[in-house]
Amino acid sequence: MKRLEDYRGIVPDEILADLHKRASRLYDRHVVHVNSTAQGGGVAEMLYALIPLMNDAGVDAGWRVLVGGPDFFNVTKAFHNGLQSEPIDLSEQKKRLYIQVNEAFSQYTHIRHHDAIIIHDPQPLPIIKFYKKRQPWIWRCHIDLSDPDPKLWEFLQGYILRYDLMIVSHERYLRPELPIEQRIVNPAIDPLSQKNIELPERTIAKYLKRHRIPLDKPLITQVSRFDKWKDPLGVVEVFKHVREKVDCRLVLAGNMATDDPEGFGIFEKVRRKAGALIDRGDVILMIGATDIEINALQRVSSVVLQKSLREGFGLTVSEAMWKGTPVVASAVGGIPLQVIDGETGFLVDPTDVAGCADRIVEILTNESLARELATRGREHVRENFLVTRLLGHYLALLAELLGVD
Repeated sequence: MKRLEDYRGIVPDEILADLHKRASRLYDRHVVHVNSTAQGGGVAEMLYALIPLMNDAGVDAGWRVLVGGPDFFNVTKAFHNGLQSEPIDLSEQKKRLYIQVNEAFSQYTHIRHHDAIIIHDPQPLPIIKFYKKRQPWIWRCHIDLSDPDPKLWEFLQGYILRYDLMIVSHERYLRPELPIEQRIVNPAIDPLSQKNIELPERTIAKYLKRHRIPLDKPLITQVSRFDKWKDPLGVVEVFKHVREKVDCRLVLAGNMATDDPEGFGIFEKVRRKAGALIDRGDVILMIGATDIEINALQRVSSVVLQKSLREGFGLTVSEAMWKGTPVVASAVGGIPLQVIDGETGFLVDPTDVAGCADRIVEILTNESLARELATRGREHVRENFLVTRLLGHYLALLAELLGVD
């Protein structure tokens, strides 16, 4: 299990000392996080990093995962899309199933004895209704809330009102009509996770060989779930434009989250669209890659692309920047907080296929530019988007909510 001392040399000692000091005010306090999946997606990755560090610092922190069937996750995926502006048919049956699964989960999940409860995203949001509230409850939403479906938002708001605090990832996600306190906390990556830790050349070569990824030409890579909001079909279009000017290869790598039933359908659409390119070896689809395999892939890529149409935050951007790989990404969600256009990477309009391709070509054909973007990008992540900073935010918020000095 990772400890704070393991981050010496990555972040300054002063930061680590401050984290221990903050945590000392929360000794013997019990905190629990609740989300809907233990694997797949950025929320689970952050919790894997954050919770052990909370415990090491002296806070008793636990993690519970909501249990639901395929019908439930079909409903909550529709809710996810609806929160990101897609119209939704909010039937009584969907609302009933959503509530029933949370009520059932509350019957065999004992979280009421904790000093603070942190609920992540909409899937377990209504669970608060089924407990006698004796402590602060926080709803941490990782989704873009800038333009939610009005009927869905009205429905969910009835549960959000029960919470003491809502945390979002960007100021554009704040909801002025919501009469509870709201805070902004940026997500973060763990530099010591299997996805981000330094790798020797022989390890990188082993994993590339396993997936039959040659390095005879530059690699353009997008790492994300096969989700329409990540626009993998648009990535294929961008690649077609790029290869007209530079001989290169595209890798689309991603896993299927257990709470996302749409993933396999999107994957099949991508495979059909890129069929001829796949046959020639110009496009490689990786599904089910491990974290360390993604790590190796990001390190050898010439450019990492993140062509999202909507994005809560998009930590794959910080992951690539941390590895010293230049990034071209859509100017949506939390990505512009990570990518300073022209300094730590390039920002593009997600609908501008040609413009996106031109930025990639610029990096592929200008080695000094690529090095400069990579160097500045890594330092920007070190200063702003590592898990030690995230831990500090949570410790400060918990101390405030629990009224400790």
